[in-house]
Amino acid sequence: PAIPPSCFVLTAKLSAVDRKTLADSDEDSLDTTRIQKSLDACPQGQAVELKADAAHDAFLSGPLDLRAGVTLRIDAKTTLFGSRDPRVYEVSPGSCGIVSQTKGGCRALINGSNVAGAAVMGDGVIDGRGWARLTGKNVSWWDLAEQARAGGNQNCPRLMVLSRCDNFTLYRITMKNSGNFHVAYSGGNGFTVWGVVINTPGKGARNTDGIDPSGSTNVTITHCYISTGDDNVAIKAGAHCSHMTIAHNHFYAGHGMSIGSETNGGADSIRVTDLSIDGADNGLRIKSNSSKGGLVQDVVYRDVCIRNTKNPILMDSDYEHLGNGGKLLPVFTAIELHDVWVEGGGKVTLQGFDDQHRLGMTFDNVHFADTTIVAEHADLKFGEVRGTPDACQDKFVPMP
Repeated sequence: PAIPPSCFVLTAKLSAVDRKTLADSDEDSLDTTRIQKSLDACPQGQAVELKADAAHDAFLSGPLDLRAGVTLRIDAKTTLFGSRDPRVYEVSPGSCGIVSQTKGGCRALINGSNVAGAAVMGDGVIDGRGWARLTGKNVSWWDLAEQARAGGNQNCPRLMVLSRCDNFTLYRITMKNSGNFHVAYSGGNGFTVWGVVINTPGKGARNTDGIDPSGSTNVTITHCYISTGDDNVAIKAGAHCSHMTIAHNHFYAGHGMSIGSETNGGADSIRVTDLSIDGADNGLRIKSNSSKGGLVQDVVYRDVCIRNTKNPILMDSDYEHLGNGGKLLPVFTAIELHDVWVEGGGKVTLQGFDDQHRLGMTFDNVHFADTTIVAEHADLKFGEVRGTPDACQDKFVPMP
C-alpha cells in the first residue's frame, strides 16, 4: 500500500496524558465535526491527515463515517481517542453503554458502509480506552463485557466496522483498547491489512477480537502484530468466505487464528503461512456447532510456530457444547498442516461432529512436544517428521 497525498491537514488541539488518555477537562472537546467535514469534502484518492504539533498530540472523536476513495491518515506521535461518553455512540436514546437483552446499541468509532477504495493509514494510534470509566457511569466498556457473562449483551462500540467496503486498506496503523471488536469487515471483495499493530490486554478485555473478516473474499492480512482479549483473527463464515491469505504475522495473547464459530456459509481457499503464536489460549482453531455449522475445506497452514499455548491445535465441532440440538452440522475436511512446531505443551483436540460428518486432516512435518492429543470422528493422515529443533528460533519476536 501507499499513503496518498493529503487534501486536508488537521492539527491536534489536545494533549495525551501519559500517552493513554486525556484530562477530564478535555473530554467534551470533540473533534468529530471537523474530522467528518474534512472526510466529506476530500476528493477521492486523497487523505485527511491528523497531525500532532509541538504542543498537542491528540484528537477526540465520536463516530466517524468514511467516504469512498478517501483515506483517514493518522500521523506518527498522534493518537485518535474514542470518546468515553456512551451517548455519542448510541443508535437510539440510552442504547449504548448498557447490558441488555438486545445488542447493536452502539455505532463504531470508525464506520464504513459501501465505500469502495477507502482506507485508514499512518503510523499513529487509534485508542478506544476500553479500560476507562464511562462518562456518567462507574463502569468501563470492559466492565460491561464482564457483567454480560451472567446474561444479556454488552452494548459497547467497536473501533472499526466496515460493511461491503470493496478494496479497503488498513496500513501501518496501531489500534488499542477497543470496547469490543477492533476491526469487523463484512461482505466485501478486497481487504488488505498490512503492517498493523493491535495491542490490547489478554485478560480483562473480553470480546476484543483483533481482525474479523466475515462473508468476504480476497482478503490479505500480513506483517501484523496482534495481542488481544479474544480471537487474534477470526474468519466468520455466516456467509461464504474464500481466498484469504494470512501471512507473515505474529500473535501474542488471544484466542488464536480462528475460523468460525459461524461456518454455515462455508469457508474455503484459506492459506495461513509464516505465523508465530506465543502465549495465547488457542493456536490454530476451527470452531462451530450444530446451530451454525457448514463446510470448511481447503484450509492450509504452513510454517507455523506455537509455544506456551493452552490449546495449540483445536478442531472444535461442538463449540459451546450444543450437541445435536441444531440442524446446521459442521464438516471440517481437507485441512492441512505443513511444517508446524508446537512447544511448551498443551492439548491438541481433533474433533469431528459425528461418524457422518468427520474431521479430515493431513499432518506433514508437524512436531508436538509434551502435548495431550484427543481425537474422535477423525480421518487423519500423517506424513514424515523432519526438520531441526531450532526451526522456530527466530520466529518469536517481541511486540513492537
